[in-house]
Amino acid sequence: MKKMLSLAAMCAVLSYAAPASAELKFGGDASVRVRDENFYGDTVNKVNPTTGETYKKSSDLKWQYRVRFNAAADLGNGYYFKALVTDETADADAGGFLTGGVPAGGWRTVGYGNGEAYKLEVSNFYFGRNLENCHYALGRLPLGSFNNPVFDLTLYPNQPLENPVANINMDRVYGANYGTKIGSGMMNATIVMLDDNSWTNTSNSGDGKFNDGYGLLLSYKFNLGNVTVEPMGLAVLTNTDIWDQRANPVHSNVTPYTVGAMVGVPAGSAKLSFGGFYTHCNDTTDEAAVTGIPGSKVKYDGYQFRVKGEVGKFMAWYDYNHTTDKSDFYGANAINGKMKSTNHFVWAQYKIPVYESAAGTFSIQPTVRYLATKVKDDVATSTDLQRLRTELWATVTF
Repeated sequence: MKKMLSLAAMCAVLSYAAPASAELKFGGDASVRVRDENFYGDTVNKVNPTTGETYKKSSDLKWQYRVRFNAAADLGNGYYFKALVTDETADADAGGFLTGGVPAGGWRTVGYGNGEAYKLEVSNFYFGRNLENCHYALGRLPLGSFNNPVFDLTLYPNQPLENPVANINMDRVYGANYGTKIGSGMMNATIVMLDDNSWTNTSNSGDGKFNDGYGLLLSYKFNLGNVTVEPMGLAVLTNTDIWDQRANPVHSNVTPYTVGAMVGVPAGSAKLSFGGFYTHCNDTTDEAAVTGIPGSKVKYDGYQFRVKGEVGKFMAWYDYNHTTDKSDFYGANAINGKMKSTNHFVWAQYKIPVYESAAGTFSIQPTVRYLATKVKDDVATSTDLQRLRTELWATVTF
């Protein structure tokens, strides 16, 4: 009896002395899909990322898969931690018209001999605190760019359609967010770190500890009756590179800004949303640029409009973009006068529930994606391409 009492007392002391730890909860999703991909218009040069060989291909059938794990911990008193684990490796067959291997939002294409590897790693993580009228978060923040194209148009102004930030940049960025209630709405300010140039610092103009790629996103979300309105602005405060959809820099060390708004409107059983954004840059590539041509002019204007509708299990949206680039160069190529890019994109899907329980779901989702892009300059050099993707997804959530 004495030993039992001693053991109980020891356990009580140990349980009191042991540090408390939050329960880490896991969830996620896994998907497989078959994609029929067809190209139309001008000749499309596809580059084999292994051999560097250029070959022509007008159509292809691809088998792809993705796994994502979510982790979350409630620390109490409003404090929390969240993370997403998936594969960020470049996929040579999941990119755009010219595939040199870019990340594809965690999707992997079945390769030769099933030899591809699916490398799970921490994609985003953040921690912070939620209070009644304010909140903050720090870390690798999710951007939600699938539903908000402000980062797409800022970083990919000549072709911002089909969610390049969600796919190539994995829909996250290092930064800090603070939100507070002002009036009837919520004001959010997010400072982001787009890139770090410290390893190339020299005495050249444009270098220095405060000339990395800092950006600031401001937004204010409020309701007008049943209508939700969210005006926003994203400004690059120091320097960043601007990319094409192969993640190649086409303009270097510049400071663009983008302004616009998203509007949500209920319409009976349907939900409608509209978005309009404008981006502008008038800058000079400075001496510190790792890529680009120092001293060259960078000047462009672009806009993007979105119309989106959801009715039950059906969802579709249409994007339109037009950008006029009057810079001296686009990448290493000289622009003769001005280059005009016009892009159209349609996404349509229908989600078919197969099974649902408290533990998870299983669904089938036919999806259609159509992208048309046309580029023309003042010397009659033009490119006119279209791509049609028809897909069938199977997804489990848990």
